[in-house]
Amino acid sequence: MTEQKIIGKGTWIDKLAFELIEREKQLGRDIDGIIRVESGLGASGIPHIGSLGDAVRAYGVKLALENLGYKSELIAYSDDLDGLRKIPEGLDVKEENMGRRVSAIEDPYGKCHDSYGSHMSSMLLEGLDKLGIKYVHRTAHDTYKNGILKEQIHRILASSKEIGNKVEELTSQTKFKNVLPYFPVCQNCDKLYTTESYEYLEDEKKVRYRCKDSTIGYNKYTLKGCGHEGEAHITNDLGKLAWKVEFAARWQAFDIRFEAHGKDIMDSVKVNDWVSDQILEFPHPHHVKYEMFLDKGGKKISKSLGNVVTSQRWLTYGTPKSILLLLYKRITGAREVGFEDIPALMDEYNELESIYFGKTKVGNEAKLVKSKGLYEYVNLLRPSDHPSTHVSYRLLVELCKIFKDNRIEYVTSKLIDYGTIKEEGKDSVEELIKLAGNYSDDFEETKIPATKIVVNDSSKVALKQLADLLQKDETLEDLQNSIYSIAKENQVQPKDFFKILYQIILSKDRGPKIGPFIEDIGKKKVADAIYRHI
Repeated sequence: MTEQKIIGKGTWIDKLAFELIEREKQLGRDIDGIIRVESGLGASGIPHIGSLGDAVRAYGVKLALENLGYKSELIAYSDDLDGLRKIPEGLDVKEENMGRRVSAIEDPYGKCHDSYGSHMSSMLLEGLDKLGIKYVHRTAHDTYKNGILKEQIHRILASSKEIGNKVEELTSQTKFKNVLPYFPVCQNCDKLYTTESYEYLEDEKKVRYRCKDSTIGYNKYTLKGCGHEGEAHITNDLGKLAWKVEFAARWQAFDIRFEAHGKDIMDSVKVNDWVSDQILEFPHPHHVKYEMFLDKGGKKISKSLGNVVTSQRWLTYGTPKSILLLLYKRITGAREVGFEDIPALMDEYNELESIYFGKTKVGNEAKLVKSKGLYEYVNLLRPSDHPSTHVSYRLLVELCKIFKDNRIEYVTSKLIDYGTIKEEGKDSVEELIKLAGNYSDDFEETKIPATKIVVNDSSKVALKQLADLLQKDETLEDLQNSIYSIAKENQVQPKDFFKILYQIILSKDRGPKIGPFIEDIGKKKVADAIYRHI
C-alpha cells in the first residue's frame, strides 16, 4: 500500500482547501485574486455554538488556503432581511411582528441596537471577534437596498417557470410552479412572507403581488395578510428572494468559492447549485455538509426553542481555544454538545499542546502531523513559541468547589503544595481559576466524571478496600501511605493503582499527590466515585 500524502497540516480543513483549489483549476477560474469563502449568519434568533461553527469552519478553510499560498477572505453575511417566523423562547417580542423583517423590528433587549436583527447579528459577530476570527461583514438589508443582487434577481425571475419545474424535480415542492421565488415587503402592512408574487414585468423590472394569509415555520403558524395588491420594483422597493434561489444570487454577486452547509438545508442547496450553474452561469461553490449540533437530550439546538449554548456563556467557563477545538476537531457526524463538555476540551487542548511541543510522544506519524495541525488551527495558525502552564481544568473545578472565599489565593496555594505549579502570580493560571470557579459555582451538583475504566480483579479488590476505608470518613494519619499499602497487599503496582484513581477522579492518567488531594476534595465523595466504577 502506498503511503498517503499529507496535505498541508494534515487535517480535514487542509483537505477541503486542496479540493477547492483542484476544482477551481478544473473550472479554469482565476485563483490569483482573492478566493472568497462565505458563512450565512441567521439574524432571526439567539445565535448559538452551531451558528458560530459555520463561520469558524469557513474561516479555517480561509486559513488553509492562505497556508497553501493563496489569498482569501471570509464573507460573514447576516440575513437581517429575513422575516420573523417564530418568537424565540424567553424574548419579549410582540406577535404583531411575526412576518416582519427582523431589521425592522425593535431591539428586544432595549435600545442598544437599532433593530432585532442588528442585535442578534452583533451577538454572533461578538463571538467571532472574541475567537479572533477575521471577516468582512455584509448584511441582507444593505445588499438588497443597494441593488447588489438586482441582475441576479432579474435573471432568476425571468427564468421562474424553468426554476419552478426544477424545484419540483429536485424537491417535489410544487409551490414555485405557481408563484415567483420572490417576496416583496408589503407596502401596506410591512410584512414579508404574506406577499405572493404572481407576475414579473421584465421590461419594468417589477413584480405584481397580493398580500394574503400564509403558513410559515415548522410550527405551521398562520400569518394574516392584509389583502393589499400592488407592484414592487426589484431594486427600488425592498423585497427578498426565496431561499431556494437566494444563495445562488449571493454566490455570483460576491464571487463565493466555498460555503459549508448543514444537512437540514440540503434541498435548498441542491436547487441553488442548479440555479447558480444553469441560470446565472456561475459554477456553484465547493461545499461540505455538516451535521447539526444536538443538545444533551438529543434535540437539535434551536434559536427559537431557546435550548441554545451561546459563545458568550461558554466563554465564562472556557477559553476561546476550547470552542475552536470543539469546532475544528472534525466536521462530520452528529454531536451532542453542552457546557459539560468544557472540562474535557480544556484538558484536551493541554494534551494537544504537549504533543505539539514534543512533551508527549506520538508513535504514529500521521496522527502526530494531524495533532500538530489541529493545534495550529485552534491557534488560528499563529501558535505560541512556547507552551502555556498546564493545570487540569477538572482539578481546578474540584478545588473551586472547596474554596469559595479568597479562591484564587487558596487554590493557587494548593496547586503549589501539589507541585502542579511553582509560583504564585501567573496571570494565565489565575484566569483559569476564575473560569473553573464560574463553572463550579454554576454547576454545583456536577459529579466526579464517570469514565469507562477497565480494571482487573486484583485492582477491583484494592479499590473496594480503599473505598470502604474512605467511606468511614475517619481521620487517617497518612492516607498516601495507606493507599500505597492497599495496592501492595493486593499485588497491584502502586503506580498503576494511582493511575486508576486519577482516571476515576479526574479522567486523567496523572494528577497531584493522591493522598492530600483526596483529603482536600473529600474522602466520602471519592469513595462514592470508586463504588460507581466497581
